[in-house]
Parts: sequence; C-alpha cells; structure tokens
Amino acid sequence: MGKLFGSSGVRGLVNSALTPQLACKVGLAVATHAKAKKAVVARDTRVSGLMLEDALVAGLNAAGADVSLLGVVPTPALAYLTRGLRADVGFMLTASHNPPEYNGIKVFSGDTLSYTEQSQTALEQIITDNSFALADWRGIGKARSLNVGYAYVELLKQAAKLRKPWRVVVDAGCGATFHVAPAALNALGCKVTAVNAQPDGYFPARKSEPTAESLTSLAETVKALGADLGVAFDGDGDRVAFIDEEGVFVDFDRALAAYVAYTLKKRGGGKVVTTVEASMCVETMAERYGGKVVERTKVGDIYVSEAIKRHGAVFGGEPCGAWVHPRFHYCPDGPLSAVLLLQALENEGKSLREFIAEVPQYMTLRENIKCKNELKYKAVSKIEKTLTTAFGSSGKLSTVDGIRLALKNGWLLIRASGTEPLIRLTVEGESLKAAQDIMSKGTALVKANVGAA
Repeated sequence: MGKLFGSSGVRGLVNSALTPQLACKVGLAVATHAKAKKAVVARDTRVSGLMLEDALVAGLNAAGADVSLLGVVPTPALAYLTRGLRADVGFMLTASHNPPEYNGIKVFSGDTLSYTEQSQTALEQIITDNSFALADWRGIGKARSLNVGYAYVELLKQAAKLRKPWRVVVDAGCGATFHVAPAALNALGCKVTAVNAQPDGYFPARKSEPTAESLTSLAETVKALGADLGVAFDGDGDRVAFIDEEGVFVDFDRALAAYVAYTLKKRGGGKVVTTVEASMCVETMAERYGGKVVERTKVGDIYVSEAIKRHGAVFGGEPCGAWVHPRFHYCPDGPLSAVLLLQALENEGKSLREFIAEVPQYMTLRENIKCKNELKYKAVSKIEKTLTTAFGSSGKLSTVDGIRLALKNGWLLIRASGTEPLIRLTVEGESLKAAQDIMSKGTALVKANVGAA
C-alpha cells in the first residue's frame, strides 16, 4: 500500500484514490488509534460528501465511537467545535481548494490541531495490518445530527468590535462558508453583498481556489459597487483572499506580511511562523516591528500550526490565504481572518490598499509542472543533485521541504505537491527580470528531470 496521508490528510479522486471502503477504514483506524468514544464529522459542499460521510461514520460506529454530524460547515468551524464539544477526534470531509471531483478526509485532535505525521503513520499501519479494534455488538456507536454552526458564528462575532459599517462583497464560491461568513459580517454591522452564496458541490461559479484569475468577477463587483473590499474563500473556508477598494487582487504574500506587521505592532513583538515558499517580505515586516520569523516550515498548514504551538508564536500562515490565529484555535480560518483584518483596518484607520502599501513588493512567480504522483518525489531528488551546478551558484541550499536555493538576487523553491500530481516551482527576485531568469532555468531543469524520472 502506498502512502495514504499527505500534507492535508487523505485526499484523492473520488471512487478512484478515495473510495467509501477507504473512508470506512480511516474511521476504524482513527477510532482504534485514539481509543475514541466521541467524534465530530463535518463536510463541505462537494457532491461526494454524503457518500463518504456515511462510510466514515460506519467505520467510527463499528469501533464503538458515537458521532455528532455537523453537516456543511467550514473546516475551521469543525476544528473549533471538536474542542468545544469535547470530542476525542474531528473529521472534515473536504478537498479544500481542489476541483469538485476530488475529496478528502482531514483528521483533528481535541486541541484543534490536525493529526501529525506521527499519528498519520500509525493510522496507515493499522489500515495496512487490518488491525482494527471492532466493538462488541452491544458497544456499537450511534450517530446524531447536531446543529451547532451558530457557535462558530458567535466566535466570529466576538472576535471583533467594528464601529464602521464596512461595505464588503463576500464570495463563498458555492462552498462551506456560504452561510456563516455573510451572517457573521452582517452581525458585526457590515453592509454585505453576498455572491456565489448558494451551496453547490460542482463549484459552477468559479474554481474553488480563490486566485486572481478566479476572482475577476468579484473584483469587478467590488469596483462597480464602490465597496471597501471583497473577501473570497475556498471550498472549505480555511483560505481567504482579498480584493481592495479599487478592485485589485491583493497579493497573498503581501497580505500575510501586512498582517504579521499589524500583529507584532499590536503585541510589541513576538514570534511568527511561515513556510519555505513565503516571500522574504514576511521577514522584512516582522523585523521592522520587533518580531522574528522563528521557523520556515514545510508547505502545509499542519506544519505551520505545529510550529506555532511549539514556539508559542503569536501568528503564522501560508501565502495562499491560510492564516492561523492561535489565541482562537490552531486551524487556518478564512472567515476569522476576514473579520480580524477588518478590525485591523479600522484600528489603523486605513483602507485595505493603504494597509498593504507599507509592504515591499518583490517579484514572485509560481508555476506548476505535471508529474505523476509515483514519480514526483524521485524527480525532485534528481533535481537536488544538479540544482547548484545548473545555476552556477554557491547559494544556500535548504531541503526542509523540497529544494530551496537562495541566490544573490532572489531564491527558488522546487517541491512535490503534497495533494496533487504536480511539481511546484516558486521563485522570488529583486526585480521581474531576475525572477523570470530564475524561473526560466528552474522550469527547464524540472521538465528535463520529469522526463527522466
């Protein structure tokens, strides 16, 4: 059996890599490993969600765990409510920002953290060995539906105290935030225009991943309505993207760095965590306000969350809109990030464009190259042996996650995707020309090794 868990739990094409049989086994394995007696299960809007939920719950019940079904709620709501309901484990059925034909199972412990690599390895061993702890027929668990999504909305309402009636356009992308995000912002006094707020697991309005390309309609709407900003979420609500008052998509890295600066300024310094692919502007802003990036982790929110807890950091995030606010919980939270950003803008007396303007703008380029899952790690390993030679550089090489080469005029990161059959390239340069030159050499090297893998 190949490795089941990636950086975001079990994820794959429905009825191919991810089947009801596997979902049942994951439920059995988690209940066996955690000796769980109480579990919470939620899902995003994907059409395969109910099918996989039934199978997962069957496995949990068979191992003696009682299950509370929360229905369609965002991933951060599931993580937060796992702790709030004092459950042993929580499960989110989602493939996050991936297309609708994908789904996944993300597992959370009672402290709102995703399962670690160590726990995931233990689960895979249980599944491989078929060593499930089945309950006696008298001890089979029960399942019940529980309508507690309002508790997450209350969290969002209590996270900020807004005085200004901000004009906000909210794009749920037909995903799990379709109700909670507009409801919370309305309750905070915002004048909300909701678009794509009908739940639809085919994601017909736009791609589930909120990018500059997929949010052109939102950008046009913000500008046409004269709104203060637009906010958009991915399929399960653990990511957020912003459109400024002029209808311009806000760069993920600069948004992250600006909020890092605000948090450190407010707290008088502190520790921050990000990933190997984040811009160097995060360090620039952290150091400007008495803070420090204490760790650049592997790409994946679980690694960021673990490092935040380990270091006692005040904030952390990835440059994809996944921000972790540890004073609330350890799961990336799109709606919470949107609420807290509005509070930051109000406290600073700035528009979103002004809030971002302080962050230096380096040139960042990203590219994905298709590579079969069974070949992508082998290809990256081959690239590592020739990378410094190809660039004619004695730059600093890091292998925390993939290969990161620091150059005089920027850096290059080459890594295998943890969730898709892709090799991802991220480049940052002091200028556009520098970034393009680095990317040109990097893509040529990757394509040559993908063919040879």
